[in-house]
Order: sequence, then structure tokens, then C-alpha cells
Amino acid sequence: MAERRKTKPVQIGDVQVGGGAPVRVQSMTATDTADVDATLNQIAALADLGCEIVRIAVPDKDAAAALPEIVRRTKTPLIADIHFDYRWALAALEANIHGLRLNPGNIRDPEKVRTIAKEAKARQTPIRIGVNAGSLPPIEALADGELPPPMHQRMVDAAMWEIGLLEDQDFDLIKISLKAFDVPTMVQAYRDLAPKVQYPFHLGITEAGTPRAGSVRSAIGIGIMLSEGIGDTIRVSLAADPKEEIPVCWDILASLNLRQRGPTMVACPTCGRIEIELIPLANKVEAHFQKLGKPITVAVMGCVVNGPGEAKMADLGIAGGKGRGVIFRKGEIVKTVNEDEFLSALVEEGDKVIAEMEAAGDSSAAGANGAGKASEAGPDAVIPIQEIPATSTDR
Repeated sequence: MAERRKTKPVQIGDVQVGGGAPVRVQSMTATDTADVDATLNQIAALADLGCEIVRIAVPDKDAAAALPEIVRRTKTPLIADIHFDYRWALAALEANIHGLRLNPGNIRDPEKVRTIAKEAKARQTPIRIGVNAGSLPPIEALADGELPPPMHQRMVDAAMWEIGLLEDQDFDLIKISLKAFDVPTMVQAYRDLAPKVQYPFHLGITEAGTPRAGSVRSAIGIGIMLSEGIGDTIRVSLAADPKEEIPVCWDILASLNLRQRGPTMVACPTCGRIEIELIPLANKVEAHFQKLGKPITVAVMGCVVNGPGEAKMADLGIAGGKGRGVIFRKGEIVKTVNEDEFLSALVEEGDKVIAEMEAAGDSSAAGANGAGKASEAGPDAVIPIQEIPATSTDR
């Protein structure tokens, strides 16, 4: 992992973005914003899953008119998504919105952008310059034989154009996104802009697709950037209920050991060595600890080849064999149980792990590679042979 890019902090409601703050998780409502109750319900559902900033569409007068009540009735930081009509940005500011998103490809009148900047500055409301490869400013006339600039350069140019307009108004509460469906284009755009400015970046693959393909595409694009130290907030844009975006965001962050919310599951792939009902067990274990929302790493392993080593490195783990399983807690064997006790034993020991972490004020320490005694034990620590569950090779 590269050193985190240093950025200027901005405040979205009570959530700091950039300036060394944790990488934040965002999403967007899919409701008609004019339907206040439906929009608030979706904001609450996203926040319950760990969404820290929510963007809401403001495409017309009715949506703008609903903003004061929406802002008043939720504590979740909100960003108004503005396209084409600058009046809705001014209305959002009047409604005390926590942030704006402006698309430089859609509001092209410099005076209108400057007017928004003046009002946002008066209220100290941040603006995200949201560049999208699908709605870029038109290309200026080219000379004969001249080729248009590549897409990633056009995206950077659009961002720099609007940055200039905002800075002309002495406005610097800026966040930037450079989103494209094509992963290499998105990556190159962020790489090109990163050394030019110190503003925080919001990462995402736009219109990433349906949940399976969109999650993969987003994980690759966002993961590349985060591994290079670039990125201060993220969104996984899926053609699905927005609630499906939030776990993917957290899985990306946990996979890079940046943040963790809820369990990180280590589990065997299916293979001929497994001698327990592993898949149903792993699903039940994940569901249980997901409800708790605590950052615990749990290994559910089904054979003695990799099972004991992986289980030792997790905060909580089981290495199962034929009809029996060894339970590990923080790298130490705590009990051997029969298969019908696997789930209840893991739940019981997991409660103890979480209680110990909270008592120590160390709930953030549980990570993708375990913590405490688990990491000290290491994968090669010796396990007494009598504690290893029987497998087909022992019969």
C-alpha cells in the first residue's frame, strides 16, 4: 500500500472528508426526492448499513422544495446532486444542504457556477466537482488532422476548468470525482489529476452494472486507486437497490485493511477435502456477525490442510474435520465440539471476543489478518495432534 495522498479536509455535515480522515462510504437514494418519507426511509436504511454520506437527486422544483424537510428530519450528511439548472443548487443551499455535486459537463455557464460558489462560500458548504465520462463538455473545434484528446485527459480538463471557476471566487471547499465506466480510463484520470491539486477525491466506477459484474469492476478500479494512496470517499454504483452498494464498499475497504465494519469472513472454497457442511455454516455465521456490525474476523475452515493455520490467524475460527471441529479464539484452542454444536460454539466464543475488544477499547483492532495472540501465534504454530479433527486420511 502506498502512503496516503495528503489532501485538504472538507466537512460534510459532521463527517470530515480528506485531511487524513478515514475513507468514507457513500451512496445515493433511488427514490423520487419529492416523496419525503420514502427518501428519508431510504437514507435511514443506508445509514444503518454504514453509509456515512448520502447523495440525493435534485432534478426539478418539486425535489428542491422537499429539501428543507428532508434535511431537518435526518442527521445523515446529505449532498444535493445538481444537473443543468443552477437554481436547484441555490435552493439546496437555502435548505441548508451539507454539500453540492455539480457536473461541469452540464452547467457550462461560468457566471452561474460563480453564483453558486459565492452562495456556497457564504454558508461554508462544500462542492464536489463530479466529472462523468458520459457527460463531458463538448470538444472544441479541431484543426485538420488533429486528434481529439483521450477521454481521461478530457475528464481532467473538465475538472480543472471548474476548479478554476471556484478558486476565482476564493472558494476551496472542493471535492472531486472523475468517474468512467472503463476502469483504465478512470484510473488514469485520477492519476493525472492527483499531483495537480490537493483536494480530496471521491472514487467510483460510474454505471458499473449489475451486482456481480458491477461489484467486481468497482473493486478493481477503486482498489487500484486506494492501494496507490488515492481516494477519500468511495461509492459502488450498482444497478440494484442502493442498500446492496454499502456492503461492497466495506468489503473493499476491509480487503485493503483500511477500515472494517462487521465481520471479515475467511472460508474454504469448495473442494473434495471438506468433510463438514461448510457452506451453510459459513453463511449462518456471517449473517449472525453481520447483524452485530462489529469488526471481527471469523474463519470457517473445513479441513486440516489450511484450516488450523487460517483459524489461528483470525479473531475467531473453526477448523472442522469429520464430525468435529476445533474452535480457536485469538490464536488459542479453546474447545473441541461436535458438528451440531459448530454454530452455537462460534456464536458463544464470538461474543467473548467482541466483549474483550470493547473492554480494551480496541474494537478497531480486529482486522483482515487477525489481531493480538492470533497474529503472534502465526500459521506455523504447533497444534497438539489430539486436537486436530479426524479426516478421511486418518481413518
